[in-house]
Amino acid sequence: MGRLTTHVLDIASGRPAAGMGVRLTDLDSGATLGEFVTNADGRLDAPALQGDALKAGRYELLFRVGDYFRATGTSGDGLPFLDEVPLRFGVADASQHYHVPLLVSPWAYSTYRGS
Repeated sequence: MGRLTTHVLDIASGRPAAGMGVRLTDLDSGATLGEFVTNADGRLDAPALQGDALKAGRYELLFRVGDYFRATGTSGDGLPFLDEVPLRFGVADASQHYHVPLLVSPWAYSTYRGS
């Protein structure tokens, strides 16, 4: 059964990014598929999509990193360098597990397809 999961690590503090807002959008239809908040482990409590809900197509996970770093007091003064981080990706085979982690600091981010 296919599923879409994510995990956010705050690499500035060396801890999971708990309490970060995440929005999932189907880019093919423009529909918002979910609004989530990461748990204490920096993960969603359940897959963002799974089973028949996960379809081949283009998606976006929008991570609200500016709000997270403001809440943790690590955004510095004034306007944050990173505010919202959109990760756009494709699902070719909806029967597979697509894990989309985000490694983030107030000044940089990276991602990859995890397992």
